Amino acid sequence: QVQLVESGGGLVKPGGSMRLTCAASGFSFWIYGAKYYRQAPGKEREWVASIPPTNGDVTYAASVEGRFWISRDNVENTVDLQMYSLKPEDTAVYYCYVRHSGRDFWGEGTQVTVAS
Repeated sequence: QVQLVESGGGLVKPGGSMRLTCAASGFSFWIYGAKYYRQAPGKEREWVASIPPTNGDVTYAASVEGRFWISRDNVENTVDLQMYSLKPEDTAVYYCYVRHSGRDFWGEGTQVTVAS
C-alpha cells in the first residue's frame, strides 16, 4: 500500500528556514519521481518542486527558485524540501506527491506558517 507521510512543518519567522521530509513506503520509491505541492488558504494547490528518480534535473516553481531545494534519499525512501528565506506568502499546507501505476498519491500534508 502506497503511503506518503510528511513531517517537519510548523511556525517560522520571515527570513527563517525549515526542512520538510516526506517518507514513502509500500512501493519501489527509487524508480519514481516525486513532487511537492502547496495550498494556501483560499487558493488552489500549486506545484512547488519536482525531482526525478535520481538526484538530478530538479525543477522549481519560479516563486521558490533559489530559496527552496529538493533532494531525495533512495535508501531511506525520503524526499526532502529544504526551504530558506521564507516569506509570509510561503504559508501553506505542503504536500508530497507521487504518480504510481497511473494513480496519483498524496500525503496528508504538513502546515508551514511564516509569521512574526
